[in-house]
Amino acid sequence: MFDYLIVGAGFAGSVLAERLASIANKRVLIVDKRPHIAGNAYDRYDEAGLLVHKYGPHIFHTNSADVFNYLSQFTSWRNYQHRVLASTDGQLFQIPINLNTVNSMYGLQLNSQDLEVFFASKAEPLKNVRTSEDVVVSQVGRELYEKFFRGYTKKQWGMDPSELNSSVAARIPTRLNKDDRYFTDTYQAMPLHGYTNMFENMLNHPNISVLLNTDYKEVINEIQYKFMIFTGPVDEYFDYQYGKLPYRSLEFKFETYDMERFQETGTINYPNDYDFTRITEFKYLTGQKHHKTSVVYEYPKDYGDPYYPVPKPENMELYLRYQALCKEEKNTLFTGRLATYKYYNMDQIVAQSLAAFKRILTLNNTADNTVNGYASI
Repeated sequence: MFDYLIVGAGFAGSVLAERLASIANKRVLIVDKRPHIAGNAYDRYDEAGLLVHKYGPHIFHTNSADVFNYLSQFTSWRNYQHRVLASTDGQLFQIPINLNTVNSMYGLQLNSQDLEVFFASKAEPLKNVRTSEDVVVSQVGRELYEKFFRGYTKKQWGMDPSELNSSVAARIPTRLNKDDRYFTDTYQAMPLHGYTNMFENMLNHPNISVLLNTDYKEVINEIQYKFMIFTGPVDEYFDYQYGKLPYRSLEFKFETYDMERFQETGTINYPNDYDFTRITEFKYLTGQKHHKTSVVYEYPKDYGDPYYPVPKPENMELYLRYQALCKEEKNTLFTGRLATYKYYNMDQIVAQSLAAFKRILTLNNTADNTVNGYASI
C-alpha cells in the first residue's frame, strides 16, 4: 500500500515525492514512462564524456530564496550567468536588446537616456496590445522586430507573431543599460554535478519507490494507493475526451566537435537563417574542461514530446473543459506544466510543488481529507 502514487518524475512530481516522504513520512511510488528520472531537465554524459541536456538547455534562475535553499539540500552549485547572441545580417548581437545591441547595430554611441528616446522614435503607438507583434513594435519599432523577433517566433511557434498571444513576447525583455545577461534573477546557477544527480539525491529516500519505463495506466489496477498526484498531460489522463491539446515540440540534433570551443557564448539564436532556432554549447553551462565540445541544434515542430502550450484563445477554452473534469476527480491532484497546460520555468514548478505540499499537509490535518481534483497552486 502506497500513500501516494505520483505520475511523472520531473520537478513537480519529484519535489512533492521528496516532501511527502521526508516531512510527512508517507510512502510514495513515482511512475514515469521514460527510462529516467528528472523529466525534461535530465542530463547525461555523451559518448565523448561531455555532460549534455537531452531535452535542450536548462538554465536555472530564480528570485526565490526558498526555492534556491530547498534545492541546495540536494546539490552544490556552479555560478553561471547565461548570455545569448543573435545572428542577423551576418553579425552577432547581444540579446536581450540592450544599449550595446543598438550601438553596435547602428554605429551609435547612445547612453541609456538616448536609448529611451531612440526606442520611442521607432515605436509604433498602439491603443490595444493584443498580439506578440503588438508588444514588440509598440516598444522598439518594426525594424528591430523584423531583425530579432519575427523570424525566430515564426520558427518557434509555426505562426506569425501577429497570430500569437501577447504573453509570448512579454517573456523577452528589452533593456536600457548594457546588461547582457539573459536573466537578471538573484540566484543564477547550475547544479554542480548536473540535474540528474540532483534528482537522484532528492529521490534517495526509503519511503520513495520509482518505477520507470512504465505507463501508469498499465499498472494502476495492480497498485494500492490512497491518493494520486498527476503531472502528465491532462488530456491524456482523460483519454483525449475533448480532443488533443495543441503543443509545440522540438527536435534536438546533437553534434560533438573536435575543438575546445564551437561558438562565442552559451547560446546563439538564429532568428532569420536556417531551420533551427538556436545552438547551445554545453561546456559554457557546465564549466566542464574537455578537449572536445558538444552542442545541440533545436528544430521546432508540431509533433513529438509536448513542450510549449500554444497560447491561443481556442486552446485555452479546450483546456478549461479538461480543467472542469479535473475538479470532479476525487483524491487526485493535477499539477505541473502538462497537467495545467501552462508554461512554467523550473523554479516556478518547484515553488508550485512546495505550496502544493503545504496544502496537502493542511488537508491531512482536517477531519475530511478528500480532495477535489484540480489544484493549480
